[in-house]
Amino acid sequence: MHLAYPAVLSALLFCTGLYGVLARRNAILVLMSVELMLNAVNLNLVAFDVWLSKAAQDTLHSGQALTLFIIAIAAAEIGIGLAIVLAVYRNRGTSDIDKLRDSAEGHESDDPDGDTDTLTAEETGKAEATA
Repeated sequence: MHLAYPAVLSALLFCTGLYGVLARRNAILVLMSVELMLNAVNLNLVAFDVWLSKAAQDTLHSGQALTLFIIAIAAAEIGIGLAIVLAVYRNRGTSDIDKLRDSAEGHESDDPDGDTDTLTAEETGKAEATA
């Protein structure tokens, strides 16, 4: 098999994962897209390792060994990432990345116009308690 076939497939997988990271708003889907990108790199490593082992007399299979390390790191990454996403979801009630970023920066307003005339539920409760 030619080297071009797995290289093109790997490029397509990587571009799909990159689009998923850039376009998705859900944190779990972003983690899945990162996994897709890592699998594209793994496919490239194995394909180039097989291609180079045909040309060399000594086959070290370093690409396949590196792929095993990447799989182990990806498993740890997805486990820790999923735990963080679940903890954030329990605390904040959402896994939407934009809402989490806005609340972390202190932008609590969801108005597209930027009007600050509307009161939030917390401010309304405070106003009723003082009245």
